[in-house]
Amino acid sequence: MDIAFLVPAPFDAISGGYGYDRRLVAGLRALGHAVTVLELEGTHPQPDTTALASARAALQKVPEGARIIIDGLGLPAFQPVLEVLEQRGAVGLIHHPTALEHGNPGPVRDALRAAEQAIFPHLARLVATSPLTARRLEPEFGVDAAKVGVVEPGTDPAPRSMGSGGPGCAILAIGTLVPRKGHDVLLRALGGLSDLDWSLTIAGAPRDKVHADGLLALAEELGLAGRVTFAGEVDQPTLDKLWAGTDLFALATHWEGYGMAAAEALARGVPVAITAGGAIAEVVPVAAGVISPPGNVVSLGKAMRRAIFDTDLRAEMAEAAWAAGQKLPRWEDRATAFLAELDKAG
Repeated sequence: MDIAFLVPAPFDAISGGYGYDRRLVAGLRALGHAVTVLELEGTHPQPDTTALASARAALQKVPEGARIIIDGLGLPAFQPVLEVLEQRGAVGLIHHPTALEHGNPGPVRDALRAAEQAIFPHLARLVATSPLTARRLEPEFGVDAAKVGVVEPGTDPAPRSMGSGGPGCAILAIGTLVPRKGHDVLLRALGGLSDLDWSLTIAGAPRDKVHADGLLALAEELGLAGRVTFAGEVDQPTLDKLWAGTDLFALATHWEGYGMAAAEALARGVPVAITAGGAIAEVVPVAAGVISPPGNVVSLGKAMRRAIFDTDLRAEMAEAAWAAGQKLPRWEDRATAFLAELDKAG
């Protein structure tokens, strides 16, 4: 099968969504399919003129008969060419609808929702990366439920994390520095735990510079600068080293289409402290960590106090995390599952 994968540039960006895309493309190629990646220029998901022109140009480059897959981040740029999408049987890969991105002003969210409500029903099939996201597509975006499938991200077999060895609790948060990831909520929660021995490393690219600068200032304001390391975007060997010495994974997200970093924590036997924003709470079993409502600093702080202070509890959660992690989907079969969804698109 000839497949064209259309995704906003750069394709090598470090994020859970782009990581999924790259693993999917590699898996499809390993199965013998010819996959061409077409990177969309311009600004996404709020398309500027460059993005709109790039979307048109990308469609024109795809030969007749090739299957078209479009990453949901780039879909709003295709609103002017809905007829072409429908004629070509394009498939949308939905990590999470862009209208659900936390932190956007109301008019931006409304515009993105209107665009996705216009586009989604014209696609031959939508493949969501979590059951929760899939369930929202029909009532909120007008998609026929029969045209929606799910292919969750995979995990790789990984060595079990041994932790920091103490003293104290080494906490790791992974996520780009944008409002949706809730790093500010996490910092405020930890700000109330200064009597405990802990350190925090936040690994993630400063995609939103204003927000990233605000996080640095917040750590200073809370008196946490000496305990918090902003590691930025890290390569895989560095991330592996961080995981090996982590005692607790934390993410105070407002919304996750799946929660790949939390799944990685489980795969390595690391207990978690998360907020139930989106599908991430469906990934993490209750016994493997502590879960608080999104945006609730007080609740998260109380939950993390237990996880940081009670080492026996944390050891029990680590056992549950490891057991759950070994049952998660593996990347080796994700491409096959995605091909089954393409077959359903006709």
